[in-house]
Amino acid sequence: MRLFSAIPFTLFALLIYNAFAFTAGAADPAFWARPVISIAMVSGTTFELLASDLLITAGLFFLFIEILKATRIGTTALLDHMFSVLVFVAYLVEFLVVQEGATSVFFILMAIALIDVIAGFSISITGARRDVSFGHGDMH
Repeated sequence: MRLFSAIPFTLFALLIYNAFAFTAGAADPAFWARPVISIAMVSGTTFELLASDLLITAGLFFLFIEILKATRIGTTALLDHMFSVLVFVAYLVEFLVVQEGATSVFFILMAIALIDVIAGFSISITGARRDVSFGHGDMH
């Protein structure tokens, strides 16, 4: 169970993107511009939630979970940080090498993964600094 809790949730956004990119033709920018939800607003206009907006929102939700997980301490937190770096590297390699990864949606998801890496280490370092006490007496 500890290993499962160390899996970065940003990986799920990568898997969802790849599932659509390699099966439904999501490498085509028109795929991400399709409305998923349309709601008539009181103002008379129509609100449309695009497929790209929905996936980016999911990625931001996963980032929120990752930031909450970054406040943990212990070996599971260390594994989580290491796996987050690996997920970001997977995003980066796919963005640079794989044709289906060269979209703005994928780039934003990759930026979310990078923020996860930076925030995770920053929060852990800040928390570790608070846990360390350096003596309370005079230093001679």
